[in-house]
Amino acid sequence: MTFSTPRLIPMDLYRDADSYVLNADLPGIDPQSVDVDVDGQLLSIRAERTAPGRDDVRWIARERSTGSYLRRFTLGQGIDTAHISASYDNGVLSVVLPVTEKAKPRKVEVQTSVASPDPAQSAPVTASESVEDLAA
Repeated sequence: MTFSTPRLIPMDLYRDADSYVLNADLPGIDPQSVDVDVDGQLLSIRAERTAPGRDDVRWIARERSTGSYLRRFTLGQGIDTAHISASYDNGVLSVVLPVTEKAKPRKVEVQTSVASPDPAQSAPVTASESVEDLAA
């Protein structure tokens, strides 16, 4: 069975620390036919499953599909496209999409100031100071 339009690749996607991991099922695919491309913010995965070249046999059943597979994803601005990596093992393509430094979660320090009639005299309160210490 050959399809003229590319078939969809089933996949899972999850976040692991500072990367997203995409696992796509490509059983029976020759790893040399797998192509992963990044063009700007577009990630494309293509693969091809070819039929066995057996003209000397009479097929009784042929249910395993052949043809092209394609999946495209639009990547967010927080993906470090220069460091995307991919590996293929036991029929599963794994694509690691690292998060850029600016997109990683970070703690924001909350600044507070003591209420004062004169804004020029307001000073930030630090962890070692308290309102009572500044009022004295």
